[in-house]
Amino acid sequence: MSPVANYIVAEKKEDVCNGVGLPAWFKQPLADEFSLSQLRLLKKTGQETVCLQARCPNLNSCFKNRQLTFMILGGSCTRNCLFCAVPKANGVKLEVDLAEPQRISRLVEDLGIQYAVITSVTRDDLADGGAEQFVRVIEEINPGVLVEILIPDFMGQENSIRKAAESRAAVIAHNLETVKRLSRMLRPQADYRRSLNVLRSVKHYNPGTITKSSLMLGLGETREEVIEALADLRRAGCGILALGQYLAPSPAHYPVKEFIAPEQFDEYAGLAREIGFLAVASGPLVRSSYKAEELYRSIHNA
Repeated sequence: MSPVANYIVAEKKEDVCNGVGLPAWFKQPLADEFSLSQLRLLKKTGQETVCLQARCPNLNSCFKNRQLTFMILGGSCTRNCLFCAVPKANGVKLEVDLAEPQRISRLVEDLGIQYAVITSVTRDDLADGGAEQFVRVIEEINPGVLVEILIPDFMGQENSIRKAAESRAAVIAHNLETVKRLSRMLRPQADYRRSLNVLRSVKHYNPGTITKSSLMLGLGETREEVIEALADLRRAGCGILALGQYLAPSPAHYPVKEFIAPEQFDEYAGLAREIGFLAVASGPLVRSSYKAEELYRSIHNA
């Protein structure tokens, strides 16, 4: 079974998160043959995806709809966020694969993807944080394909943010991840205000770009803190919001403090729309790039 099998709940089987049974709303069918064929193709090419690296619970449903998120700049991260399943570099020298843009372009074509989502590990070892590689990948993909990028904070470097903002990406996302009180503990090398400034800067350099962000819930945040974070994101010009349940990748990661009920996610979605978000995905299984194309098109088809 794939590394994400512990989050994809087969019918008549119980799944667990750090030894705790998951609520019924996490139940999903196992991957079908089409999804497995896509996995085999990705394995053959060696291209990283956040779908696998971050152990996303939606792998089967997204792959069936030809939706996946490519992860560029390797499979190891230079940061040590307590919630993340992506392997840590821990001082190991990392490289930049210059063949990666062409490889992703071919995969987009071979898989019939019409809306490509590109993210990356955080590469604080690179002078520009990897911004140029994002641009190379975007430029290599067929212009007829819409592209959404989920960028790191580039250490707050304005030149790098500007490179991303001035690309042809239809949506530029950067995740706030959690509320202000928990941010420093869970993201020790990041900064809550810096993340808001990334979104603000993208809109400054390219006012027509749609920006997007995501929060994980169930980390110990309060309702008031979530509402504060939503307000902060709107003030930064964020247009699309994703809210989802945190699932600890392993017992060594930060533990789940609470399973948020679907009704609470619905309430947050309503509040987000009231304060002006253009599109909202809110639910236990929602992740940063969940139904990314649908959210984008819901704005343009409104």
